[in-house]
Amino acid sequence: MLVTGVIVAAPLGDAIGQAVNGALSVGAKNEVPDAPQSIVVPPQSAAVSQAGDTAGALPGLPGLADVAWATRISTETNISVRAIQAYAGVAIAKQTENPGCHLGWNTLAAIGSVESGNGTHGGSTVGVDGAVTPPIYGPALDGNGFNTVPDSDAGAIDADATGDRAVGPMQMIPQAWRNWGTDANADGKVDPQNIDDATLATANYLCHAGGDLSTDAGWKKAVAAYNDAGSYALKVSQAANRFAAATAT
Repeated sequence: MLVTGVIVAAPLGDAIGQAVNGALSVGAKNEVPDAPQSIVVPPQSAAVSQAGDTAGALPGLPGLADVAWATRISTETNISVRAIQAYAGVAIAKQTENPGCHLGWNTLAAIGSVESGNGTHGGSTVGVDGAVTPPIYGPALDGNGFNTVPDSDAGAIDADATGDRAVGPMQMIPQAWRNWGTDANADGKVDPQNIDDATLATANYLCHAGGDLSTDAGWKKAVAAYNDAGSYALKVSQAANRFAAATAT
C-alpha cells in the first residue's frame, strides 16, 4: 500500500523503541548504542486549568487547559496554542487519574517537538479539532538504516501493509498504538494522527513505563522506553527544560 502523507526523517522523527506487551520493541535506529549523555532531568511543570465552564471551550481533555495560559506559553515556546492545549489538557487529566505519575505538560511537549515539531513537520498543521494534516508517517522500519519491525496492522494504522512505520505527531508504532491509544477529545474516534489522542496515548505509555516521572530514574526509564538512544533522551530533556523555564517566566 502506498503511504500518502508526510514522511518524518531524523532528527525530528527518530524511530522509536516502545514497549509492547511488556517487552521492548526494536523500533530504534540500527546503530551502536550511544555513549552516556549529560542529561538534566527536567522538572515536571504543571499546566493551568480552565476555571469553570467557558463558552466555546474545546471538547474533551484539551478543554481543561486555561486558554489565556496556553496562549502565553505558546508565545514563549513557539508551539501552537492548539498543541499546548493538547499537552496541557492531558497533563491535567493525568494529575487526577494517575497523580503518582507526576507527568508534566513540558515532557509531553518535548517529545512532540522532537518527534514532529509538534505536528508541523513537513508542512503539516494541527487543526482546531486536533487533526494533523497531512498525516505524518515515520520511515519504513525495514532494516534499511533502522531495525526491522514486521507489519502488524496490514496497513490499517500506518497505511503501509509491507511493514510497520511510526505514525502521527508523537510517532507511535502500530503495536504500541493498539495498546495505549484512546479518545482524548470526545469525538468518538481513536486516531494516532490527532494530537489529542496521540498525546494521551503517549502519557499512558510514559506513566506505565516510568512510574513516577518526578524522579530522575522514573523519567529516564519512561523516555528510554519510548526511544532508548541516549541522544534522544538528551534532546527531550533539553526541550523539556526550556519549556519548564518558559512556564516559570
